[in-house]
This record gives sequence, C-alpha cells and structure tokens, in this order.
Amino acid sequence: MPTYSLFATTPKAMEDILVTELQTLGIAQPKATMAGVAFEGDLEAAYRVCLWSRIANRVLLVLSSFTVKTQQDLYDGVQKTDWFEHINPEDTLAVSFSAKNSEAINNTHFGALKVKDAVVDQMRSRFSIRPSVDTEQPTIRINVYLQGETAQLSLDLSGESLHRRGYRDTTIKAPIKENLAAALLLRCGWPNIAAQHGSLLDPMCGSGTLLLEGAMIAADYAPGLLRDYFGFTRWKQHDAACWRRLRSEAERRKTIGLAKLPVIVGFDQDRHTVNIALNHIANAGLAQKIHVERRDISDAAPAESWQRGLVICNPPYGERLEDEEAVAELYKKLGDTLKARFLGWQVGMIISDPELGFRLGIRSQKPITLFNGALECKLLRMTVTESAFFIPKARNPQERVTQVLDTSHPASAEDTGADMFANRLKKNLKKLSKWAKNNAVTCYRVYDADLPEYSAAVDIYQGQQTWVNVQEYEPPKTIDRQKADQRLAGLLAELPKVLDIPPSNVFLKIRRKQRSTEQYEKFADSGQFHPISEGGCTLLVNFADYLDTGLFLDHRPIRLRIQQQAKNKRFLNLFAYTGTATVHAAVGGASATTTVDMSHTYINWAKQNLALNNTLGTHEFIQADCLEWLANEAAQALPRQYDLIFLDPPTFSNSKRMDDVFDIQNDHVTLIRNAATLLAAGGVLYFSTNFRRFKMDYEALAGFTVDDITADTIPEDFARNPKIHYCWRLLKPCVE
Repeated sequence: MPTYSLFATTPKAMEDILVTELQTLGIAQPKATMAGVAFEGDLEAAYRVCLWSRIANRVLLVLSSFTVKTQQDLYDGVQKTDWFEHINPEDTLAVSFSAKNSEAINNTHFGALKVKDAVVDQMRSRFSIRPSVDTEQPTIRINVYLQGETAQLSLDLSGESLHRRGYRDTTIKAPIKENLAAALLLRCGWPNIAAQHGSLLDPMCGSGTLLLEGAMIAADYAPGLLRDYFGFTRWKQHDAACWRRLRSEAERRKTIGLAKLPVIVGFDQDRHTVNIALNHIANAGLAQKIHVERRDISDAAPAESWQRGLVICNPPYGERLEDEEAVAELYKKLGDTLKARFLGWQVGMIISDPELGFRLGIRSQKPITLFNGALECKLLRMTVTESAFFIPKARNPQERVTQVLDTSHPASAEDTGADMFANRLKKNLKKLSKWAKNNAVTCYRVYDADLPEYSAAVDIYQGQQTWVNVQEYEPPKTIDRQKADQRLAGLLAELPKVLDIPPSNVFLKIRRKQRSTEQYEKFADSGQFHPISEGGCTLLVNFADYLDTGLFLDHRPIRLRIQQQAKNKRFLNLFAYTGTATVHAAVGGASATTTVDMSHTYINWAKQNLALNNTLGTHEFIQADCLEWLANEAAQALPRQYDLIFLDPPTFSNSKRMDDVFDIQNDHVTLIRNAATLLAAGGVLYFSTNFRRFKMDYEALAGFTVDDITADTIPEDFARNPKIHYCWRLLKPCVE
C-alpha cells in the first residue's frame, strides 16, 4: 500500500492535542503547524484518522504542490494531475480554495472556479463529457491552499468536517462544536478519570455535546462510526475492504467499551433544551447510557452512589446574555453549588471572560487558551477543595502600594518564600549585566514575571546612582490579596540585598488595565528627575510621579535605529511622549525634528531632554492632538515632508481633548496613510504598537513596502516576553 503525504486540519490552539491523538493512532512523527498537523501514512492510516480523530476537522491527501505566479499557473498546475485516476467523467466534484499572502489570486470564489474549470476542461477534452458540481456529497472534494506563490492540491478525504459526528440534528443557541468539546475533556484528564470509573456531570448540558463526547471517549466509541459519508467512499482509489475492516474493529471496541461505561449525567433548567439533548443521545445509540434531567444549577448534586469524577460545562459567556449582572450571578451560583456539593471533584469549564471565572470563588490552574469559533476563550481547571476557596475583596491598587511599602513589619525571604525570586534575579543579573556592559546599556529589564508567584517586572536604571523600578502586574482576582501582598513585600525586601542599593532607591507601581491615557496621569508631585545615558544620549527619568518612568525600555533598539539613520534627515516624532526618539534623531545628526504630543507636561519634558544634549539642526515642539494635527497636515495642498517618521500611537484613547474614540486596530490604516502623506519619496516610516492582538492590514496599505521588523526590535532583556510590542518598517516608493 503506497505512502501519502497527509494533513489533518484542526482549530487554532488544538494542534498539540491533535499531535498526541495521532500518535495514539499509530502515526509516526506527526508535525504540528498552524491550524493543523502534517504526517505520512498509507490509506489505512488516513482512514483510521477519519474514523477515530476526535480533534481534527479534515484529513487532506496531498496530490501535488506547484508555483502560482499568475492565474494561468493555477489552472495549469491543477491540469497536471490526471483526474481520471480519481473520478469518472460523469461523477461530481466540489472545490474548496483558500489563499494567504498571494498576489496572483486573493478571491477565494474565483480561485475555486479556476480549479473547477481545470478539472472539467481536462475531462471534457478526453471524454466529451464533464463532471458536475455537487457541494453536498460529491464524488470527490478538491482542496487547494495557496500560500504566497506555493499551491498545495489535495483530496479532502473527510468530505464534510469531521466534527460533525452524525448525532446532532437540531441546534440550539451557541452550541459548542464536537471537536472542541472533546478537546476540553482530554485537557481535563477525562480518559484517566473514566478509566478509574469516575463520574461525568454537566450541570448546564445544553444539547448534550459534552456528555456525548465524554461517553464516546470513555466507551472507546469511534466518533466517525455514525457517519455514512466520507470524502473517500466514492473515490476511484477507495479501498473498500480496508474500510470495512476498520469499521468492524471499531464496532467491536464500542461494544466492549459501552459495557463498562461510568456514570454520565447532565442537568439543564430549560425543558426544550433537555429534550434536544435526549434526542441527540438517542441518535448516538446511548439512550440507556446517559441520564439527562431538568434541574436548576442550584439543585445540581451527585447521588451518594456516584464516584467522584469530573464536572464539565460550557456556561454562558456573557456575550450571549444582555444582562451582565445575571451572568455574574449565575457563575456565583455555580461556584456555591460546587463548593457545597462537589468536594473532591475535578472541574473544567470554558469561559471567555476571566472575570466570570473569578466569580466562582475557587482557585484554578493556569488557564488554557482555546477558540470557540472565532472567540478566544480560556479553559479553567480546578479541584474542589476547601483550601482552594476564596472570597474576593475589591481594593484600590494604590492602597496596596502604600500597604506593601509599609516597612514597620518587613517580610523576610523565609516568611514569603522570596528566596526563589532572589535566586532567579541573581541568575538573570549574571547574564544580563554582562550583556548590558558589552553593549553600553545602562537601563534594562532584569526580571519579567519569570516566576508565576512573583508576577512583576523589575527594571534597573543606572545613572549617578542605581535605581530599580518595580511594576507589579495586578494580581488576578482569583489570587488571595493577602498572599499576593506578602509575596510582593518579599520581592521588595530581596531587591536591595541582591542589587546592593538602599531600599529608598526601589520604586513600586501597580500595572493594571488603564482607562484612556491613565498611564500618563500623575501619582505624585516629587519633581525628582534623574539623568541616564542611552546610546550617547542623556535622558531624564522620573520614578515617583508617573506610572511610566519617561523611557520605554523595549523601544531601545528602534531608538538606536532612528539615531543611526537620521543624519541629514527631517524627522517627525508622533505621539512623542517624552521625546526620547527625537533626542536620538537629533544626536544622530537630523537636519530638523518635529515632536508632537497632546500633553503639555510631556512636551516640556521632551524639551528638557533635548536641552541636555549638544545637537545641531532645527527642532520644533508642537502640543496638539496628534490625530487631528496629522489629519490637518495631510489635507494640505503641499503637506510637510519628512524623510523619517516614528509613529507609536496608544492602543485606545477617548481623551476629553479628543472628539472621537481612537482604536488602533480599527484606525491604524487611516493613521498610517495620513502619516505617509507627510513622508517624502523614498522615506521610511516606523510604526509600532503594543496591542498584542493587533493585525496589520497589508491589503489596505498596498503601494507601500511593509516589512515586519518586530524580531529585530525586541531587545535581549525583553526576549522572555517577545510580544511586548510589534513594529513595522514602511517604505514610500521613490517617484520615477
């Protein structure tokens, strides 16, 4: 039996689960990629994955790969396959086409038509008859994925997505897909719990998907057994004998498995939903194996005879219900029920808002990111024990700063376990101090939440003295505040010892989600500024008065790049903050600089920074709303022209001094285009953002050369957290 190149697709963030599953199915050396796993195997291996995979969406058999630079290349590449080896001329076909970063074809419908035409034309030229299109259950389904200039042509052996098991015939609002449900159960350790006869309970079972997937896992019930159609069943090269053998084996395993199925129960408060779940259970042939009844969450409880096991559920996310308070109350009720009646049980649930998980009042393990459709969610896993219970208490973050800094009862490393932090700090310092010295870096990050128990960033600033700026990431509400305070106090006690500095040179801030430009609001009024050196520039920092010090350390490489490229250039610094990039450009020999920021305080700070450095050229400082100023300048008949622009806007802003709300994801194209209007031909614009979910709209910026230079702008001291920012270089074409 020949060996084929195969590819199993799966939802994002489930690739590693699929790799493990394929290994259990006897697949050697599966290789995970984005949204799928590549592997080698014969037809039996491919059929086995189609029959047994609980995680995959599709199984593709790769026929060929070829280069596509034009539309004709796609047509010609598809025609190189002899389609009579796969279908007869009177058969049917369907085509799935997708493209990424392709200049030749970016319309998926057009691409699919081109592929269909290539197959149909080949068959018609040979037999004077052509296959017809059937999008429901075709003889074969052809899949083409075009990435850049490389097309991969495959047969879709699954036919329709494998998550459709065959038991669902009615949908309810926002159901969870079957392969995601299986992933939740596998992540929560259900196979081991079931093997030890542990029970499975879903207190909000909806249409019963989690119950059914749990039963099929526990019973060794192949998820494809209920399906009567796969993409290979009418294919000319289909091995029917092999498929019958695999199905017979699966039927035997199912019969054996169902005989030892543990207790599986579901509750739901909605009568109609319970009826749907019962119908699905009957469709799966499990009517006598899974019990479902109407019961409110507050009444959910295990029978005395049930062995402790797993509580699993997909509760409302908040997006589904208009009344957020009602959703929060539901989670509180669920937490109360778990604490009162499910001691010793494991719990798993998928949520989209961590705040809702906090409402349970039970500490969880580190959340696992998964996707329910396009919605990013977190899988919470917890053990219901009294030691994991907590009562959340709200507290002002600045009150915590005062309390933690209270040295009347200093915490020791022995009290807090802070020796772990001290050891990690020493280890980091040994490595980074050598790097800093070799690269003439005086201010750098030496610790960034390396240990989950000590969730803070520690930055060293070396000038006339050595100072330390500590930013504690606001603890999740699932963490006991008193314990978090003790750990933070231990961290602060160790820093002066390890770094050999006075405690008064350690400054603490609470890093939390901010409203608008809250990061720029004053915390104090010490007026204490300290000069530091960076790349031959002198810059002022302030540790006491603001959340940020006036110097974003992660932007060090882009500032140095600007300095190296600024000689005899006209430089524009937008959303300039304290003007540090302006200073680098001026020291680098810029012929002129313009610095724009909305804050009077930071414009003055920028002026002071520049005054500390001996520079030539013309320097202009403008206090204005950058968005408004930029739009006005771009609308001029003869707009200002710059050779080098640095654009580092906030992620979000609804400042009182701005008429509109600004959102970087929605507004970045307009912002960049306006800035590019001020860019001279051949000029360079650097665009940076720290929005972690940001997606650059390359298509809307066609006409510019747009290069992602993020990796080159992440400094060594931020390598542990490479998503601290993203950065692009945009080049404006020269006029011919």
